[in-house]
Amino acid sequence: MNLFPCLKLRKLYQMTRRRFASGGDSIRLMVADREVVGHGINGRPIYFDSPDCPFPAIRYQEVNSKLCALREKELDDWKNLSLDEKKQLYRHSFCQTYAEFQHFTPEWKICLAVALWLVSVGIAISISMKTMLYGKLPQTFDDERQSAQLRRIIQLQMNPITGLSSKWCYQENKWK
Repeated sequence: MNLFPCLKLRKLYQMTRRRFASGGDSIRLMVADREVVGHGINGRPIYFDSPDCPFPAIRYQEVNSKLCALREKELDDWKNLSLDEKKQLYRHSFCQTYAEFQHFTPEWKICLAVALWLVSVGIAISISMKTMLYGKLPQTFDDERQSAQLRRIIQLQMNPITGLSSKWCYQENKWK
């Protein structure tokens, strides 16, 4: 049984077979009997729909006899083709239209839910660590103790050039 009744498709298939015969068996297995029509990303003939790379390297569907007849009809005037035949030709090359693969999917809800869940887990961990892991603040954090410590720094004139003592006027006993 002849898979490719169209002469051009048979020639193209033989060229791709020769192209992948040397070490490209894994790629040839992915391509199967589909036409290689372009370079593809990184030179690999892989099909996927993407707005970044709108023309895939291989056709979406494999060639059959019905499609060959439609391809022969395509070579004439396109006005002779019906709308269904044009759609069949399009679906042979592409899986989805631009509107279909750029359609807004509800996956963002899952992403947002996971992100919010992770944030809430982080907040819960930080609150539990603050309440259970850390003890009370030391006495030096009380306002009375801090003011006493500030008076002591000024009395001892600690770091008089750039520190707190440099901002205290010792003649007038007030801040500069």
